[in-house]
This record gives sequence, structure tokens and C-alpha cells, in this order.
Amino acid sequence: MQYRRFGKTNLHLSVFSLGTMRYLADVKNAQETIFAALALGVNHVETARGYGKSEEYLGASVKGGLTVPRSQVYITTKIPPTVDADSMRRYINESLERLNLNYLDCLGIHGLNTWEHIQWIQANNGCMKAVQEAVDDGRVHHVGFSTHGSLDIILAAINTDFFEFVNLHYYYFFQRNAPAIQLAADKDMGIFIISPADKGGRLYTPPQTLTDLCQPYSPLELNYRFLLSDHRVTTLSLGPATSDELIKPLQVADSVHPLTVLETLAFQRLEEHEKSALKTDKCSQCYACLPCPENINIPEVLRLRNLAVAYDMNNYGKYRYGMFENAGHWFPGMKANRCTECGECLPRCPENLNIPDLLEDTHERLSGKSGRRLWS
Repeated sequence: MQYRRFGKTNLHLSVFSLGTMRYLADVKNAQETIFAALALGVNHVETARGYGKSEEYLGASVKGGLTVPRSQVYITTKIPPTVDADSMRRYINESLERLNLNYLDCLGIHGLNTWEHIQWIQANNGCMKAVQEAVDDGRVHHVGFSTHGSLDIILAAINTDFFEFVNLHYYYFFQRNAPAIQLAADKDMGIFIISPADKGGRLYTPPQTLTDLCQPYSPLELNYRFLLSDHRVTTLSLGPATSDELIKPLQVADSVHPLTVLETLAFQRLEEHEKSALKTDKCSQCYACLPCPENINIPEVLRLRNLAVAYDMNNYGKYRYGMFENAGHWFPGMKANRCTECGECLPRCPENLNIPDLLEDTHERLSGKSGRRLWS
């Protein structure tokens, strides 16, 4: 296991962190998963107030005695932003009680996803007043935020200079947040990548087309290497449902060197295949088409189409597309069939894409059952 400095927190975290959203079966399974992760060198465990009984299960492990000294394991919990300080005070105390801790190594403001959330953290008597009190009295050592928001919101949150770390989406198949990665690095913030296996493309069950293109690597391994070779990135979330699911991902936990020639060739092969498969229908993800009068997240819809057409990533596309209209500010936007063919997006597109036709095609390909966030 390799370890990296988590930005200005000066904590040295394992390059994989144990995320606890999926170990919700029972306390025994949670304890087994936590202890197995610690034995394999993971020294950072991340939970959240909203992850079912995750805090309680982690707290039971803390109370029963971790397999390493408390000073050698870093614990993060996340609490959503609140409009007032009193609510945040109560939430911090409740989380500490559930976790059986007298301090948090890291507290993340969970889901700074909207401009209203930015206003809340900037308010004089908002949630950050209570967070600062907890920092001052030692109950919280370091403060950051997690986000599923748009790039402009993420940049605004980073530029408040309130935070020491950021949890965000960034993968080979989703590089929209690259400017946020660079800004966070410039400000010496720790950078935590959310769910690279699942949100990064459901790469634990890749389609055959993608598997063949990534040879001699697996798609998941290649995505991990894309991230671990970037030394701005501190740690990647690992969300096993059982301890057995730790083994395969951690096989690359020492592979933090620059990309090899073979890996670079694999990425080039992916790019060339995408261009060939999509031809003139490729969305370049410039976001110039927005805003859409019907609130369709056109670039994200067309990103899912890119992946489905180029790599047969249909299951991933259906999974993510089903979140539209069902996950609130965690995955905003309407489904593509809401398009009225108003044509406002057409003159903005530098590729001259027939966006209404591509939206219709995407809906036909990916429309399936509706989804929702696992922990909601």
C-alpha cells in the first residue's frame, strides 16, 4: 500500500480509502470489512450521516477496539450543509456519538451541489459557524466538502478557501472536473476521488468491447492507473459490500508510477475507437449547449451515448440515465424525451451536432427503470 499527503491537512492517507456506503448488511459484516481493510494497509475510513447505519456500524468497531491504534486510522464522516448553525451543531454531536469518537480526523460537508448550498456555507450564522466551533474545540481536525455539483459550483466552493480537501467525481470516462482538480491542487487541498469503479463506468462488470480494447489490462485497472499515476490525486474511494471485494482492487495499490508505454497505448486505442465508432456524432463535452430551456443536462446525456455507442457501456448508461428526474440535486436534469426541439442548443454546438436527434436516440437506447441513490 502506498500513502500520499492529503494536501494541507498533512495527513498521509492510503491511496485507497474504505468507503462505507455498501457494507450496510449488518454490523458483523461491517466489522469484518473494516478489519480486513486495515489489515491490508488502508488507513482511511469514510462514512456519512446519510449512509443508513454506517456510522453506527463503524462506531461499534471503534468501541470494540480497532486492530490498529486510533492514532493510525483516519476517520471521516460527512454531514450535509444546513441553513443554520444549530442544526450543524446537533448533527456533529450526533455523528460523534454514533461513531464512539471524541474527535473526527476529517469532516466533509456532504453534497455542496447547488448555488443555495454555497450561500448557506457563506452565511454569517450558517453551518460553517458550528463547524468552526468544532475545529476550535478539537472535535474536528480538518474540514472539506464532497460534491456532485456542476463544475462552476465546485470551483466556487474551492475558492471560498474554507476547505482543506475535496471529494469529487473524476475518471478516465469523465474528465469534466479536470479544472477543479487543478485548482484544488494549486490550493494544496487533498483530493479524494468518489467511486471510480461504479460511477466511473461500472467497470467491475465491463462489456466485452471495452474489455478487449483495454487489453492486456482490465478496464477497472486502467481507470485506477489513470488516477493513481496523477500525483495531484491523494486517494480513491473503495466501496466493498464484503471484505472479499477488497482483494482485487488493492492489487494495484502500489502502482503509483507514471503511465507505462503499454498503458498509454491502451488509452490511445480507446480514443481512436471512440472517434471511429461515433464519427461526426461525438459530443466533445464542451457544455456550450447549455442552458437547456427544458433543463435537460445535454452534455451528460450525450456522454452516456458516447460510451454506449463507442464501448457498448449500455448497462452503465442505463444505470446513470435512470437517475435523471429521480435523484434531486445529486444528479440533476430531465430525461432526453423532454426535448421540445426548440433549437436553442443547435447554433451553440461547435460540432454542429443534431442534438434533438441524438437526445431522442439516447432515450431510446438507455431508457429503462428509474434509479435512485443507494443510501436514499
